[in-house]
Amino acid sequence: MMLGDIKPESLPKGILEIISIDKINKILEDWRSNPMRIPYIAKVTINIGVGESGERLQKAITLLERLTGRKPVPRAAKRTIREFGVRRGENIAAVVTLRKRDAEDFLKRVLEGVGWRVKASSFDEYGNFSIGIKEYLVLPGAKYDAEIGIFGMDVAVTLERKGYRIARRRRARSTIPRRHKVSREEAMLLLALKYNVNIIP
Repeated sequence: MMLGDIKPESLPKGILEIISIDKINKILEDWRSNPMRIPYIAKVTINIGVGESGERLQKAITLLERLTGRKPVPRAAKRTIREFGVRRGENIAAVVTLRKRDAEDFLKRVLEGVGWRVKASSFDEYGNFSIGIKEYLVLPGAKYDAEIGIFGMDVAVTLERKGYRIARRRRARSTIPRRHKVSREEAMLLLALKYNVNIIP
């Protein structure tokens, strides 16, 4: 990502209503002075929750496998909810995690499907964000299958920067200092710069 000629005024209008130009310039200067500080897409997690096991869950698993080319993992309920007929330990959802090129390619499809617009409220304080999709048919290239039906999904995007490995390594594991974590503003700016996404206040 080239940062040299970027001017805040050229960014999509929405982000300028959320982040001040002074703050944007400060972030850009930080990234220019140390490219290792530029965040990147660490993973994209796609989740379809159906609330029950059985045939409907199998359809969701089939759909996820078609959309991502990866084998989904079923997820079990953490607690019993009698009102919805959900038992603890029962598989009620399917999840796929994508990384590297696969993650970026799928994220582009998702962003195109939602019109390159993401609400500011979708971002958390650590720079991660989620996008809800009501129907998978909004994704470019997705085709309707009567045997599967219509499913929505949640797409969670995790952002990191170089150095996060210290929290996952086996030896001398440590925590990420607060100053090194990706901020909410940085995540919005990265999305606007890299994908020309309009952040909706």
